[in-house]
Amino acid sequence: MVTRPLPRSAVPAPERSGPAPVLDPDAPLGPGFRDAVGATVTAFLDSQQPVLAALGPELEPLSVLAAELLDGGKRLRPAFCVWGYVAAAGMPDAAALAPLLRAAASLDLLHVSALVHDDVMDSSDLRRGRPAAHRQLEAQHVVAGRLGDAAAFGRAGAILLGDLLLMWSAELLLRSGMEPAALARATPVAETMRTEVTGGQFLDIVAQARPLGGDAGVALAEAGRVVEFKSARYTVQRPCQLGAALGGDDPDLQTALAAFGSPAGRAFQFRDDVLGVFGDSAVTGKPAGDDLREGKRTVLVAHAHAGTDDAGRALLEARLGDPDLDADGVAALQDVIVSSGAVDAVEAMIAEGHAQALAALDAAPVTDEGRRGLTALAEAAVRRQF
Repeated sequence: MVTRPLPRSAVPAPERSGPAPVLDPDAPLGPGFRDAVGATVTAFLDSQQPVLAALGPELEPLSVLAAELLDGGKRLRPAFCVWGYVAAAGMPDAAALAPLLRAAASLDLLHVSALVHDDVMDSSDLRRGRPAAHRQLEAQHVVAGRLGDAAAFGRAGAILLGDLLLMWSAELLLRSGMEPAALARATPVAETMRTEVTGGQFLDIVAQARPLGGDAGVALAEAGRVVEFKSARYTVQRPCQLGAALGGDDPDLQTALAAFGSPAGRAFQFRDDVLGVFGDSAVTGKPAGDDLREGKRTVLVAHAHAGTDDAGRALLEARLGDPDLDADGVAALQDVIVSSGAVDAVEAMIAEGHAQALAALDAAPVTDEGRRGLTALAEAAVRRQF
């Protein structure tokens, strides 16, 4: 099959000057970058509209949901990809920037695919402050007066939406307009990343199906393995390596970015674990304490179970994973987690991962702009509030 890049006219040429530059190594998640990725994603979704419309009007809800879910977000994975490229090849010129943004934006489609599937598996009600995709499809089933179970319809529709976004992610990378040699170097990284995040998600559901308790070291190791494959590699390490592969062929740089990306990605996820229990719902877009209702077997929970007393362990074992956990129940579990020393332990792990990542980056054979951009991204990943 012959594939062709999306027309360059589909993505407005981003401005390289002015108050919001697209690429700024000291502000790699600045508004100029986020807007450019957003415009790239929108252009791709617009190009898919005729394809879905040809199937029939029933596909319209999937188009709307895809656009809604991809509107905004941190754009962290595309940023790590772009600055991985800069680390290898330096700042792209105007002609190279649009294809690079398309390749990087494909990671946001992959990310939203994973979020849609994750919300189905966790029976989550909200995503980014809106009803989760399966909840919206469930509600549409009821309004339309269709036959059958509305919740089952919503779950099935969301699974298919996630599958569609996954396929579109691969398509956007392939049709990005990057040189064939660059795509040949990058494709194995993308393939590995897709496998790792899917396998990591399965490790996560296996972990959640096991009872709390047992050897604390085993529990921490298991939680750490989930973090590595479900989050760390897919959020930081592989996006960096993908960008570097697009920018050149340097095995030493790939190794150095793995040494940077794994601890930075773990620190990112540990921060996510803290926010999942203590984050402000108005900022995170998810109900306060949602990870507790979902029974997430995080490193934070493993530390809490190991560090609390018998009463605390009994409370964790009885209430963690209770979908009916109310505000008082959330507060009680939060008290156990804090008093056990788990928050302090995880904050120390975040600081350690951040320091390891910066040490690896200091020794890496990267460009000056790439080092600055990746340093700023690592800081943003661990200091974030959403």
